[in-house]
Amino acid sequence: MSSMARIVGRVPARSIRTLYTARPVDRPVVVVGVVEGHEKNTFDLTPAGERLNLLTGGLLGSKLAGSGGVVKAGGSRVLGEVHDDIGQVVVVGLGKGGQGVDREEELHKGKEAVRCAAAAGVRAAFQMKAGEVNIEDFGDSEAAGEGASLANWGYQQFKKEKKTFPVVGRLEEVDSVGWETGLVLGNSQNWARELMEAPANFLTPTQFCKEVERELAGMQVELVVREEEWAREMGMGSFLSVSRGSIEPAKFLEMRYNGGGDSQPVVLVGKGVTFDTGGISIKPSGKMDAMRADMGGAATVTATMKAVASLGLKVNLVVLVPLTENMPDGASTKPGDVVTAMNGVTIQVDNTDAEGRLILADALCYADTLNPRLVMDVATLTGAMSVALGTAATGVFSNKLDDFTMLAECGTVTGDRVWRMPLWQTYKDKMKNSPLADLNNISLTPGGGSCTAAGFLSNFTTCSSWMHLDIAGVMSNEGEVKYLDKGMSGRPTRTMVKFVEKFTV
Repeated sequence: MSSMARIVGRVPARSIRTLYTARPVDRPVVVVGVVEGHEKNTFDLTPAGERLNLLTGGLLGSKLAGSGGVVKAGGSRVLGEVHDDIGQVVVVGLGKGGQGVDREEELHKGKEAVRCAAAAGVRAAFQMKAGEVNIEDFGDSEAAGEGASLANWGYQQFKKEKKTFPVVGRLEEVDSVGWETGLVLGNSQNWARELMEAPANFLTPTQFCKEVERELAGMQVELVVREEEWAREMGMGSFLSVSRGSIEPAKFLEMRYNGGGDSQPVVLVGKGVTFDTGGISIKPSGKMDAMRADMGGAATVTATMKAVASLGLKVNLVVLVPLTENMPDGASTKPGDVVTAMNGVTIQVDNTDAEGRLILADALCYADTLNPRLVMDVATLTGAMSVALGTAATGVFSNKLDDFTMLAECGTVTGDRVWRMPLWQTYKDKMKNSPLADLNNISLTPGGGSCTAAGFLSNFTTCSSWMHLDIAGVMSNEGEVKYLDKGMSGRPTRTMVKFVEKFTV
């Protein structure tokens, strides 16, 4: 069962003229782009728009010119029918032409303009209740596929009346590989959004594993679902301390994709708290419902696995997902309790709402046993990260500058940026201030909450290439990312896929 409205590839595209001379009864909406001219209130059609304008004897251009001002970047305008053999035409704005990477913003503005334009066209077709829409690639097929797929989705699994999203295809055959890659990236992020939006009474740790098994069925991915008994045998006392208060059994999900021969694997670890009440250190009730997405790390790393396997990348990838709820009851871990992690380190749990780091600690220890070339954990870990960076970027802690630089380059390309945070000894030392154990799960001095959390996690990995991504700030979208609707974002799935691709052999 899936609530995703998927973008599917259409039949091989042909020229604009041959694509529409069959005059279907319900003709697809056509989307072409327009670029702002050098002079004020002027515009230039994209090459695909020019070809369509030529086919219409110049009617498209003249109709656009007489329809009002220039179509702004990310905007759309419905021009209606401009030729007997073509369905209704929508023109979307790309802003200024020739945009590339803005080094100060660390953003490829040209690709972002394409994503926004493709999204605007698909949304216009949806508002028109079109069954199909054919969009041009605006000079970047991959970005167009991403923007189109990300905009053509909504979570409606439990809605009685469901929306019907249009089937999206290409207007012309240009770069089919780029287009299909864009669809894979966008649809993988959509799956992460689906998992994050799902209500916690449905998406329990057990159900999460079932959803993954269903979604990855038929792919070259090996799945192993491990039970609590296995975790106990492995000495994962830190992980299991979080699940004690829930009637839902914890699970430890492991996925393996072997596309890189004998090379060392990249290991991704995702925080899988399917609902977080805070435990005994209970959260305020306001907006607690959003804690259904506290498994955003699990969702994004799992979606990354789907994309890597779908693209057939020549890399070995292992994804580890410790899954549990964090609930208060008579068996719950109490503030001041001491637990022991898989590597023998003892932890004083002074705040049961700092539970994500507890389940990640044991998962990181296990990752060390896999001889990884790099370990990356991803988690909605701290509210402090949301305060520090807001929704603009994922906070990254890395023990190797070259790794972060490579990840940042990926974020520039995908439009889903990252920012390096300090992983300094001063933050690590703060976590050792514990009267009862080796470590405390919170710092006893205020400030730098995201940094001290990363400092805590550093005690549970020996990998020389380790990165911790705190995605609390980018968990949801309130309109900042124009090609995503409001709700859970699935970020930074596409950036992570591009990063894993850097390790192909």
